[in-house]
Amino acid sequence: MAFTAQFFTADTHFGHQLMLKDRPFASTDEMDRALIDNWNAVVKDHDIVWHLGDFSYHDEARTASIFSQLKGRKRLVLGNHDLANDGSVRRSLASLAWDQPPSFYAETKQEGERVILHHYAMRVWAASHHASWHFYGHSHGRLSNHGRSRDVGVDCADVGFAPCSFWHLTSDMLDDEVFA
Repeated sequence: MAFTAQFFTADTHFGHQLMLKDRPFASTDEMDRALIDNWNAVVKDHDIVWHLGDFSYHDEARTASIFSQLKGRKRLVLGNHDLANDGSVRRSLASLAWDQPPSFYAETKQEGERVILHHYAMRVWAASHHASWHFYGHSHGRLSNHGRSRDVGVDCADVGFAPCSFWHLTSDMLDDEVFA
């Protein structure tokens, strides 16, 4: 069996015109193509990618087309743009072949470390007082790291518009800020 790596990302906002204001792309087509290419440059077919919300702003057909081009087993932690006005999962996302059903919260283990996954940043999270990690999106790189908590979205300066590994995301974070 092949080695399975896990990657983390958020806020791709495929097709969302307003994202061009702060991203270096001339069109949503160019942005979508770059995000797909960057994703596939790091993710293998059997890898797991945790997407921490705000996946796509496209209709069902275009969202499904993009989803099918992305390598890996995709898991969605729901963000505000992933929901319809009534609070249900947007139809364009609900029918996709997610590796597990989309949820508002998830946890995983990485290199023996507990990682709490949510779309929104939290000041405290499950086991934060016991050195767990917290990854989130929503902030588009505008919030600085806090202890063992950080934004993993594509707009963060250190991720290159691509999903990143646990090691990449945590290697520069200071352990001395962890709650005791």
